[in-house]
Amino acid sequence: MSLFQRIADLQGDRPWGAMLDAGTGRHSMQWLLGLGTTRWTAVTGADSMARKTSDAIGDRMRPQDRLVVGNWIDPDLLAGERYDTVLADYLLGAIEGFAPYWQDRLFERLHAHVAPGGRLYVVGLAPYVPQTPDVLDEAGRTINRIGRLRDACLLLSGGRPYREYPVEWTLRQLERAGFRVLQAETVPIRFGARFVDGQLDMCVRALDRLDDRALADAMRTHVDVVRTQAHAQVAAQGGLRHGHDYVIAAERVD
Repeated sequence: MSLFQRIADLQGDRPWGAMLDAGTGRHSMQWLLGLGTTRWTAVTGADSMARKTSDAIGDRMRPQDRLVVGNWIDPDLLAGERYDTVLADYLLGAIEGFAPYWQDRLFERLHAHVAPGGRLYVVGLAPYVPQTPDVLDEAGRTINRIGRLRDACLLLSGGRPYREYPVEWTLRQLERAGFRVLQAETVPIRFGARFVDGQLDMCVRALDRLDDRALADAMRTHVDVVRTQAHAQVAAQGGLRHGHDYVIAAERVD
């Protein structure tokens, strides 16, 4: 069962009403377009993601719908607007690249946009980098290795890695921000070849920006080795079972 289906199950017969996708992307948008919303607003912090999301939308945007490029650290973003349903799909980790060290304010910021009686759904990823390799199984060591390599490439190229938080931290922040948690569940992950390639392709793009070409070439060789080994493990084990996502349903408390 997909994480979006779990959200739909938690929503039950409640109408979606006006919906805010607070950290949109192609996957969340494709799901949102299939819901019976009265209107929706989708926010992304990057022009490049806005273009990809717009391509996913195609001609399905209604006059009352909006795709917005903005940063939640901006107090004027969607000022005064409220929604019946707010989705924060992996937003907590991704926002590090746009508003670093600000995650503890995110849910307070979103609280203002949840209408009375409305709901906030949070999808997050339990952090797997850094972890101590000697306490991990083979799949965990490979996922940890990929994550560390990805972050190293991003840092060397002047980028900023995502910063994920565990579900316990997220629950505390939601309550402090004025939400009542209705349901929280973890969902085990089985990483496949698409994950491996997505993370390591990110490394390759980062290495293209390095001035030190000798270092970039050496790192690229290492990326190729890790990719080959990870693909072999995925094929042999039917995916790399490690870590979990989490889904939280919360309602606004006034």
